[in-house]
Amino acid sequence: MNTSLFIARKLANGSPTAFSAFIIRLSTGATAIGVSAMIITVCFVNGFQSLVSQKIYAFWGHIRVQHYEPNKSIVSEEQPIQKDTIVEKALLQHQELQYFQPYATKSAVIDKSNNIEGILLKGVDTTYHIAALQPYIVSGKWISFPDSGYSKEIIISVQLAKQLNINLNDTVKLYFISDESGARTYRKLRVSGLYKTGIEEYDKLFCIGDLRLIQQMNNWQPSQIGGYEVFAKETNQLDSLNNSLLNDLPMQWMSRTIRSIYPNIFDWLSIQNVNRIVVFIIMGIVAVINMITCLLILILERTKMIGLLKAIGARDNSIMRIFLYYAGYIAIRGVLIGFLLGIGLCVLQQYTGFITLDESSYYVTEAPVLIIWWQILLICIATVIICYTVLLIPVLLIKKIRPLQALQFR
Repeated sequence: MNTSLFIARKLANGSPTAFSAFIIRLSTGATAIGVSAMIITVCFVNGFQSLVSQKIYAFWGHIRVQHYEPNKSIVSEEQPIQKDTIVEKALLQHQELQYFQPYATKSAVIDKSNNIEGILLKGVDTTYHIAALQPYIVSGKWISFPDSGYSKEIIISVQLAKQLNINLNDTVKLYFISDESGARTYRKLRVSGLYKTGIEEYDKLFCIGDLRLIQQMNNWQPSQIGGYEVFAKETNQLDSLNNSLLNDLPMQWMSRTIRSIYPNIFDWLSIQNVNRIVVFIIMGIVAVINMITCLLILILERTKMIGLLKAIGARDNSIMRIFLYYAGYIAIRGVLIGFLLGIGLCVLQQYTGFITLDESSYYVTEAPVLIIWWQILLICIATVIICYTVLLIPVLLIKKIRPLQALQFR
């Protein structure tokens, strides 16, 4: 029979004094709040990083393959390059790759009733996978591609539509400037759909149209494109996939990850990891200090019991284990309560979205939540282990207690 565990259970199930009961509740509550705060933080940060990244990837893919232009900006047009079966076969050899699709971009000016705005038209073709972008099309429908010529439909953002007073199915003019002659020409297009990603850098700039329109405006051949958007199966190995693609592509081709094209957004997302670490450290310190304080008070309150146990021959290690079991019980109860509170709030946010955010600042209207269970379990287990480890410090006080002095303690 484990005598230390038996006595610890009796202490835990007994009726503590009013003061010690308050300290136990305070310590349990502090541990629960710390654990729930860490769970909420990690779930909200995971959800925020995942959702914003997903919006960027949905629009541009994970990697862009195009003509070699090392200093190319996202807002500049691509140099034309021929569709290459050798390149496409090289892309398909990579098992990490999910699919790829051609695209091109061209600068233009959109005009509606003499209201004008500069845009960047993104051209796509019939092979474009609209599933990734479909969730962000808030009204209307996708572009319809005719068998010949180019589609006379365009998709613009909700932000641009409000700015220029454009409604669904309205006709707009797109003005293009020839790079060679400087001549201006325009095309009339019908607004077939409105999209909204919430990312201002996209919504205020990009419109989606037919790739064949860009080919016509640039005097390209039907086989010429701006490049390929590459979608990977997993996003945690994009750098290694990009390096592998670079080795397999011809000399005049290059590949770049979207992270390298939009470093400001992804660096901002990475900063959230720092905030998560800061919360972990603060909550961990609070939980540890509360557990140490609680155990010290419990030891002082049971000084006479400690003296009596020593008087009848109990060893210091056995008495120390009593209080370690007792404090461990309090810590585990606090972790369980914190787990239920944290997961409960995260699930509530998932289903109701009651926590809202400013979309212009955070790119989302509701605080997103992503629960990764192994991270939650790691938080709970690590909290118990850390609390139990630091409790070894205050229990050393038991060795200094003398039986005679303890029995006279009031």
